[in-house]
Amino acid sequence: MITVKTVRELRAAVARARSEGKRIGFVPTMGNLHAGHAALVTKAAQRAEFVVASIFVNPLQFGAGEDLDTYPRTLAADQERLLAAGCNLLFAPGVEEMYPDGMAGQTLVCVPGVSEGLCGASRPGHFDGVATVVTKLFHMVQPDLAVFGEKDFQQLAVIRKLVRDLDLPVQIIGEPTVRDSDGLALSSRNGYLNDAQRRCAPALYQTLGALAAELRSGRDDHGVLIEDGLARLSAAGFEPDYLEIRHPLTLRPATRAERQLVILAAARLGTTRLIDNLLVDLDATA
Repeated sequence: MITVKTVRELRAAVARARSEGKRIGFVPTMGNLHAGHAALVTKAAQRAEFVVASIFVNPLQFGAGEDLDTYPRTLAADQERLLAAGCNLLFAPGVEEMYPDGMAGQTLVCVPGVSEGLCGASRPGHFDGVATVVTKLFHMVQPDLAVFGEKDFQQLAVIRKLVRDLDLPVQIIGEPTVRDSDGLALSSRNGYLNDAQRRCAPALYQTLGALAAELRSGRDDHGVLIEDGLARLSAAGFEPDYLEIRHPLTLRPATRAERQLVILAAARLGTTRLIDNLLVDLDATA
């Protein structure tokens, strides 16, 4: 695996791989990698002969008071993990390389609809930052396919709509959430949890599972189920941000008649904001 820091080096390396007839797979990350990221790279390596990963902590997607300055930077360990997972090229640019004219006048990409509400309401401008940097990275790498984790479910919906609406020739592949043995979704931000918070953290996924079981049992009073779930999160020590039952493609609030659902949640333990989701297919057989 080679590491490059400039767009020029990146494009040259990708051009060489493409001249050899190789499909290009891409996994964008912000670093501080864990087994969930490795699964994305492994999936890309299964679908493409040349895998590019990027590590860039994107200032555009961080709001005021968020953890941009303290977000962990662990490049050496990340390089080892990427190599083991099958990555061929790491693109690790600085802010000046990504935004050479600064960010104040940067053209922004806005994806309406799916970016609104949920994390979009709690983090104003976040998905504009995500959509902008992903669009730039897609143009820089020009991959045949890109792999994103389903843990960031709203982000994945934003990227899918972005690619569809702008006719970008990139196949978007979602990879199921990787979890710890107690069910907690792997996340770079889990490292912010102290021991007591880490013991409480699995209650987020457990709450989603309890709501899913109620839905599968025939319950369709979504409002009551959400109230019960919020109470359960609060009792477990969380400060809930949102808990919603939505349509998995449009992210509109689900109706009682719909059979394909996604339960999405965000909640804080101390200063750490955790997100998770669970797909529910009411037509699936046990």
